[in-house]
Amino acid sequence: MGGSLTTIDQYPYAAPVLVSFNLVDYTQSCGSSILTSTAILSAAHCFDDNAPVARWRVRVGSSFGHSGGTVHILRAIFNHPGFTMQTLDNDIAVLRTQNAITFIPNTVAAASIAGSAYNLADNQPVWAIGWGNIGPSGPPSEQLRHVQLLTVNQQLCQSRYGSFPITANMLCVAWFEGGRDQCSRDSGSPLLHFNVVVGVCSFGSGCFNPNQPTVNARVSRYTSWIQAMAA
Repeated sequence: MGGSLTTIDQYPYAAPVLVSFNLVDYTQSCGSSILTSTAILSAAHCFDDNAPVARWRVRVGSSFGHSGGTVHILRAIFNHPGFTMQTLDNDIAVLRTQNAITFIPNTVAAASIAGSAYNLADNQPVWAIGWGNIGPSGPPSEQLRHVQLLTVNQQLCQSRYGSFPITANMLCVAWFEGGRDQCSRDSGSPLLHFNVVVGVCSFGSGCFNPNQPTVNARVSRYTSWIQAMAA
């Protein structure tokens, strides 16, 4: 991912998503943003519709992927009904916790999400955060990191992806000088513009490829759906 280490007091809504394949040992797999005391925003591709919800948990209030804070059991995962793995369009999900999240000043707080009219111009500075890989082949970062990127023109982004459709539901970001990116395990983590969640990390074509933008779900396209699922 590049960038630098940061702490949860800078992004108190950030929360690593944990996965387990034996329902005993949980490891950080994706990221997310706290929406309310019982709702969390992430990416649909992080979750398998056919798997039990017990496979995933969310840690809140910690700078670290595998320690600290409070781990919450989930009662439900709502992938956007328009999501498909083939196109990765509508790659957004709302998670509901079994118990209420306790908000703690500067440690656990709700994120602000983009409204439906929140339109970003090209070449705007945005911040990506997460516990994703710190290099093209890993390892993931145990401590939360942040990195500044720039929004990418939609047509330019489409040209870099060839025949793979970059839809209006997607927001592309890059650092064409190289060395900065969203990467594996950053999926579901927020993309921020002046501390407003404007994107949810979705996919890319390899990590740290300076010519290839990374694609986020564009939150402003889903404001109403997110609010309905979080209510």
